Amino acid sequence: MDDSIWHIRGGVLTWGDHPLLMGIVNVTPDSFSDGGRFLRPQAAVDHGLRLIEEGADILDIGGQSTRPGAEPVSAEEESHRVLPVIEGLAKRVSIPISIDTTKAAVARAAIQAGAVIVNDVSALSSDPQMAAVVPEYRAGVCLMHMRGTPRTMQSLAAYQDVVTEVLAELRVRLDAAQAAGIDPRAVAIDPGLGFAKTPRHNWELVANIRRFRELGRPILVGHSRKRFLREMVGEDTGDVRRATAGLAVLLAAAGVRILRVHDVGLVRQALAATMR
Repeated sequence: MDDSIWHIRGGVLTWGDHPLLMGIVNVTPDSFSDGGRFLRPQAAVDHGLRLIEEGADILDIGGQSTRPGAEPVSAEEESHRVLPVIEGLAKRVSIPISIDTTKAAVARAAIQAGAVIVNDVSALSSDPQMAAVVPEYRAGVCLMHMRGTPRTMQSLAAYQDVVTEVLAELRVRLDAAQAAGIDPRAVAIDPGLGFAKTPRHNWELVANIRRFRELGRPILVGHSRKRFLREMVGEDTGDVRRATAGLAVLLAAAGVRILRVHDVGLVRQALAATMR
């Protein structure tokens, strides 16, 4: 299958030499990198507009932290956080909006408010109704690999061969999505760096990221400011941002189609300087 196109609600996404940049807008009090900064709807909308100015191709709006150990929030609370932001952005921007959620009720409301992609870190396994919402609205969907939940996932980071096992588990989720009536062309896949993985697992996945092209779908990677980078370069914010940008270049060269990042401008500059 062709991984050079991603069908989303109302259109398709394509790319050339550079991957698309998915800018992160966390509307949460407790996300690991920027929790609480954009909890007010207007602050989150303004941040989304800044990311577009920096060159974001997609905005990913999330109202539930997925950091290790994070406690779940209700669908009502999550909707209360994200819907005003999606509605505010949808009125002002033309780029696709993604909803980062595992809850079908939140996804449905977000799509009705203007989102066109569902970014589900559970790969449709957390809420059995999610597999019906995506095809009903012909939304794009990203299936990410994770074991357990954010609260339990790090206790499940045990693999004999992390690359082969993550590939196999994502293939199962792809088959389940297709069986539920989701068009395979509407699916992107994400190996889930940091989700039920140790730093060593993350680096093994990065080193073998090309293998995920075997699945025939666009690869999305969210590596931005993550702990395995901080463990390598330290906690200095500038160093972590530069490490994120450097790894973005390597991932792009290996065929990753979408990069989910906080620092859109810095990553875009790094890609422009190195991928000519």
